[in-house]
Amino acid sequence: MDKTLGYLREILSNYSDGHSEGRHLYRKLSEGNFSNEGDFVRHLTQKEINFLNDMLPREINHAKEEQDEKRAHELNEVYELLF
Repeated sequence: MDKTLGYLREILSNYSDGHSEGRHLYRKLSEGNFSNEGDFVRHLTQKEINFLNDMLPREINHAKEEQDEKRAHELNEVYELLF
């Protein structure tokens, strides 16, 4: 799995208990055969995009607060593709 998608899957695992959309996206990413983040984003519904648009900015900021610039950069790659 692509490193960027690995970071996204890890973060989605945190949303799989309390959010049905997070659980659905985690399963979709884990079971899917996506070669990169662009491939994954092309297979998203508008509802899934909305969920990621809401969640990713918080997670990117959290990564920056933890001084994990690599994670912040990788998650930002996905976030930019949503537009």
